[in-house]
Amino acid sequence: MTNEKELQIIEEVTVRFAGDSGDGMQLTGSQFSDTTAWVGNDLKTLPDYPAEIRAPAGTIYGVSGFQLHFSSENIHTPGDQPDVLVAMNPAALKKNLPELKKNGMIIVNSDAFDSKNLKLAHYDSNPLEDNTLDGITVFTVPITSLTENALKDTKLSVKEIARCKNFFALGLMYWLYNRPLENTHKWIEEKFAKNPEFIDANKKALHAGYNYGEMTEVFTTRYAVEPAKLPKGIYRNISGNEATALGLLAASVRSGLQLFLGSYPITPATDILQFLSTYKNFGVKTFQAEDEIAGIATAIGASFAGNLAVTTTSGPGLALKTEAIGLAVMTELPLVIINVQRGGPSTGLPTKTEQADLLQAVLGRNGEAPVAVIAAKTPRDCFYMAIEASRIALKYMTPVILLTDGYLANGSEPWRIPSVDSLPKIDVKLRTEKEGFYPYLRNEFLARPWAIPGTPDLEHRIGGLEKADITGNVSYDPDNHNKMSRLRAEKIKNIENDIPLLEVDGDQSGDLLVLGWGGTYGSIKEAVIKARILGYKVSQAHLQYLNPFPKNTGEVLKSFKKVLVPEINLGQLAKLLRSEYLIEVEQFNMMRGLPLRVSYILNKIKEIQGGSNGK
Repeated sequence: MTNEKELQIIEEVTVRFAGDSGDGMQLTGSQFSDTTAWVGNDLKTLPDYPAEIRAPAGTIYGVSGFQLHFSSENIHTPGDQPDVLVAMNPAALKKNLPELKKNGMIIVNSDAFDSKNLKLAHYDSNPLEDNTLDGITVFTVPITSLTENALKDTKLSVKEIARCKNFFALGLMYWLYNRPLENTHKWIEEKFAKNPEFIDANKKALHAGYNYGEMTEVFTTRYAVEPAKLPKGIYRNISGNEATALGLLAASVRSGLQLFLGSYPITPATDILQFLSTYKNFGVKTFQAEDEIAGIATAIGASFAGNLAVTTTSGPGLALKTEAIGLAVMTELPLVIINVQRGGPSTGLPTKTEQADLLQAVLGRNGEAPVAVIAAKTPRDCFYMAIEASRIALKYMTPVILLTDGYLANGSEPWRIPSVDSLPKIDVKLRTEKEGFYPYLRNEFLARPWAIPGTPDLEHRIGGLEKADITGNVSYDPDNHNKMSRLRAEKIKNIENDIPLLEVDGDQSGDLLVLGWGGTYGSIKEAVIKARILGYKVSQAHLQYLNPFPKNTGEVLKSFKKVLVPEINLGQLAKLLRSEYLIEVEQFNMMRGLPLRVSYILNKIKEIQGGSNGK
């Protein structure tokens, strides 16, 4: 007999799945996210996993997590703290318990709380039996043994059955939040098409979890989050890395150029290489190089040969590419360089997010070697900024660095698929006329002609030595070097005439402007909204063009008494703003390997405003 369960309608919830890196938490979270997007909720995700490929099972530093914030309203962050924690073992509980919201809910795999796992998690006693979890709604579910019982008649080994417990947990969460099973059925069938026994087992585990929620007396309430009121269109859930890859592909189509990606695998940028490798039918060429230098060198060669050329990396790889970026500056070839920022220095925190490569991107080369620098602000925005990076590179014959970060790259959100006609057409003119040709004769944008090898009578010198103005011959003349250095800088500066002005959300002048860049957008947006609800007068602006800045940036900054700049670094944008505009700014800097919390920024707003909200 089915137990009657109360169905409670809620506006939003933040869920975190956590367990060993081998427990399939990233897969579980991804499936829950994809289904939630299909249902029509607005959502943001935050995968969080250890740097070690095979971290010791049961240890705190081996815990893998996946956080999902979904709502019937428009949201901007993956949530500060989870409302619900699904903990597959003691270590997952120990690591994530301090993050749980007050009066939150925990669903725990009670089978994993044996003496061995408790010791590995540094628990002196069982937290399910002492007062550790007082004030928290705790549901102890023997997930491992229930999975084993559901799959006892399958042909799977004991080890293979144990791997299915994440699908039991997923099924339970689908029941708890009124999610359908069909999308995950389809995924299982496609994923394990060559292993029918795995299809059967994972479906059984999924249904066992769902049915457990329905039949057990432990749960008396389930929850429903209504679809969000999003603009009409066809949507899909997309990560920042996939959006970047598709943006590059779209730029290739809209420019009529073949796309070449030369890269060396590095966390968290590798997915872009993997995604693009599947689009050979669009003429995409991907080359996995032996190192970072070879990756960018092949991309420069591809650009010389008339391709839309790209190289992808993270901070340490950008450092290795530095000399070659200077070569692209000297040869004035179009090149898109994507830096998916991560925690540093050195190897640092390879699976965590950070914003500490801004100064490296803007200034980190020998000599005067200016390049354009832009940044994406959300996972789906990576698509549009990849197109924009390509447009600028091709129009101005220059390298362009696109900054994303680990949070944007791995996080996901719903993306309304645009029509091809709505995307900007990128006009490319390859030089073919012999008459009047000089390799460094510039057009109105100070871009030199793009004459690809093999074009009759358009042979010209290429390389890292200084070029003579107009002729492109090797030149050691001091006045020529001064002139060419200034021309290259002026070309980048002139891009300010071709990018949008900095927009201010809220009052166009006043007491406080919160100015961010890159992946801090959502946290700042949410904090400003909350501050306004509390009565504080605060405006927001967000920089996506960082070299050059939008033409009105100085005017905007000087329209406010105070400017707060939150960053996941020690104040790199703040340094650039002080240097460029000779104004003082307030800094808020925190580097935890995670996105900035809304609550932290909100508290800083209150502090700056002196607790006065204007009421």
